[in-house]
Amino acid sequence: MNESKPAPVQTGKTKWVRIPDGTKVRNRLDGQDGVIDGLTEIVTGSNRNPDGRTQYRVNVGTPGRKLAAEEELLILTGPDGLVLMDRQNVEYRRSITAQLHGLFKDDRFVAAS
Repeated sequence: MNESKPAPVQTGKTKWVRIPDGTKVRNRLDGQDGVIDGLTEIVTGSNRNPDGRTQYRVNVGTPGRKLAAEEELLILTGPDGLVLMDRQNVEYRRSITAQLHGLFKDDRFVAAS
């Protein structure tokens, strides 16, 4: 179980903290749910993460993955208000929830259906 916190990346004058792998998200554009499973520098379209060079790989189930920039993603939460993540304990999810709430507005968090 990987419980290290995401390291900030310098993006010009500010630091960007990526959404951790295993976080469950929903694409704002097509409503499809998935799980973040990394970053790629092979981007599609003009949208990129705040680092200016990557997009998230989102596992949407078999057979594949989609690429999405951070601004296209909503973060899924459970009934307890904590961010939903694959294979993580409640203490880690609580820590990541607090961290992400410090980075994003409340409208970026949605209850999983």
